[in-house]
Amino acid sequence: MIIDLEKFIRDAQPVWRDLERTVTRLETDPLASLDLAQARRFHYLYERTASDLARLTTFAFDPDTKNYLESLTGRAYALIHDTRPQSSRFTPWRWFSGVLPRVFRRRWRAFTVAAGAVLLGTIFGAGVMAVDPGMRAVIMPFSHLHMHPSERVAAEERSPPEALAHQRATFSSTLMTHNTRVAIFAMALGITWGFGTLVILFYNGVIIGAVAADYMMAGETLFLLGWLMPHGAVEIPAFIIAGQAGLVLAQILIRRDARNSLGQRLRKQSSDLATLIGGVTILLIWAGIVEAFFSQYHEPLIPYVLKIAFGAAQIILLGAFLLAAGRRRVDESPAYDRS
Repeated sequence: MIIDLEKFIRDAQPVWRDLERTVTRLETDPLASLDLAQARRFHYLYERTASDLARLTTFAFDPDTKNYLESLTGRAYALIHDTRPQSSRFTPWRWFSGVLPRVFRRRWRAFTVAAGAVLLGTIFGAGVMAVDPGMRAVIMPFSHLHMHPSERVAAEERSPPEALAHQRATFSSTLMTHNTRVAIFAMALGITWGFGTLVILFYNGVIIGAVAADYMMAGETLFLLGWLMPHGAVEIPAFIIAGQAGLVLAQILIRRDARNSLGQRLRKQSSDLATLIGGVTILLIWAGIVEAFFSQYHEPLIPYVLKIAFGAAQIILLGAFLLAAGRRRVDESPAYDRS
């Protein structure tokens, strides 16, 4: 017997909320699945909610609450007793627009650590160049960066567009292959318990910081932004996400779990790793195309302001995509939450 109806509803609402979240996820994501513990939890929530509904039907309580519980238990019942074959077909757009950003947000702590490693490297590289510009040839791995910034800017701006036209396709494919290889390497170094991943993130941050400081001290900040932002706005976050995947792998290796072996933990988390590195590959392909067909063209052919605006727009869109895409709104009736 229910003595205090309002207290009973208030205490039961967390169970109803939990069940609705699970039901909504299973209904809207055909790729979603439950492990054994989650399935048991789901069945428990269903039984609790159905029992609450049965107990409440003996009272003349709010019809909105009754309708809500009847709908919720019906949806849960349909999922539990659904005999239709589950579709395992991979849908690229649904994966990209939903699964990828959700995995990114679920692993946000690893991304924060990876971004921190790059930031520390950037500060260190900028500091080294500020103290000793002669370190340019030691820090920077590419020969075209060994030139004094003003000399390179003058050479780039004098270079006719035809000079790069016949090399664009080759250059683009080379960039995509190289960057993807480095990104996969950053993830694979997670097997060193994350130490190798952090080192390669820090080192690439050093290069970014050294290049930025070198060009800014030479008064070529506008060229620097116009050159790096169109492709760097996507390339740098993609590389950090690759580091994020490496740190997720490290976490799997380090974290002890008495109930699951290392192999079982890897199998459970492999989809997240594959999702992150798949997203990185897509982003790097785009960055390679932009770098080859847009970033390498400078004033007077393409105004630097236009290139900077393009890069800024990419940063905003990528951030909005990773932070907001794939979210589901769970509608709650007024009777659902009385607080």
